[in-house]
Amino acid sequence: MKKNILKNIIRRLPAVGIAATLTIGALTGCGSNNASASDTAGADHEDTLVVEGGVSANDTDGEANEQGADSAKGDVLNITPGNGETIKIAATPVPHAEILEKAAEILEDYGYELETVVFEDYVQPNLVVESGEFDANYFQHVPYLDSFNEEKGTHLVDAGDIHYEPFGIYPGTKNSLEEVAEGDTIAIPNDTTNEARALLLLQDNGLLVLKEDADLTAKVSDITENPYNIEFVELEAAQVARVANEVSYVVLNGNYALEAGYSVGKDAIAYEASDSVAAQTYVNIVAVKEGNENSDKIKALVAVLRSDEIKNFIEETYDGAVIFFEK
Repeated sequence: MKKNILKNIIRRLPAVGIAATLTIGALTGCGSNNASASDTAGADHEDTLVVEGGVSANDTDGEANEQGADSAKGDVLNITPGNGETIKIAATPVPHAEILEKAAEILEDYGYELETVVFEDYVQPNLVVESGEFDANYFQHVPYLDSFNEEKGTHLVDAGDIHYEPFGIYPGTKNSLEEVAEGDTIAIPNDTTNEARALLLLQDNGLLVLKEDADLTAKVSDITENPYNIEFVELEAAQVARVANEVSYVVLNGNYALEAGYSVGKDAIAYEASDSVAAQTYVNIVAVKEGNENSDKIKALVAVLRSDEIKNFIEETYDGAVIFFEK
């Protein structure tokens, strides 16, 4: 179902490295703490892309912004009109960059040019915002942001809650959980927050039992019952879908499921309920460096991403794999 709507590609940047840390082993071999946020930077991938949408060079007097606000694109938003300012944002490809491309069309009407740089990992998008090279990023949830700030000493904050993506169990070499057998392998993300989410979903579906106080920081070593002696393949989140043909099942973040061509509604064996604690906790946000969250252009970006037009775009495009966050 992946849509090829990243069509405004204007240039290529040097690739950003991704580290894929592979840990394959039985329960006793995965007892150490999971890979930290820093473990997600280093393996090769395709060139980083830039997607742009923007205002006309002549649309700098504010008049066109007022006209744009009254256009057929959607409801008038409470946005301070820009004057051709660029908002530079880092994002992962699906669905974030696709949603931002839609947002760029709307922001143009309000006098802002949105420049989206697409990354394939979870580390560089935070580092470039911390350094000031980028204004914002859109790819992560608050638990990951908090973990990253603690580990890296960064100063990033949540500027706006946009959507969440139900975590799902997807087929590998097996198509149903009824087929699970002794010694099966399951690939899961290795970063702290997403590994916990994967393990909680597996527990909810009867494949394992975690210790009583396991929470959103649960790791493989917190498993107390493993009736099928499942072996866990712990990978950087972007790599999990790529081993689907080599393991029994994969547990995927919503964005990487989309990128791999999966439909939550059609392909997932099981996925988080929309009212689950996990789904509500892992809302994807716009993140900025502390102190920038109240700037006019960031407030404009968030207002557009929270608009009815973006909500409708999400609902019409992603077949339940992306759900607009209702406050």
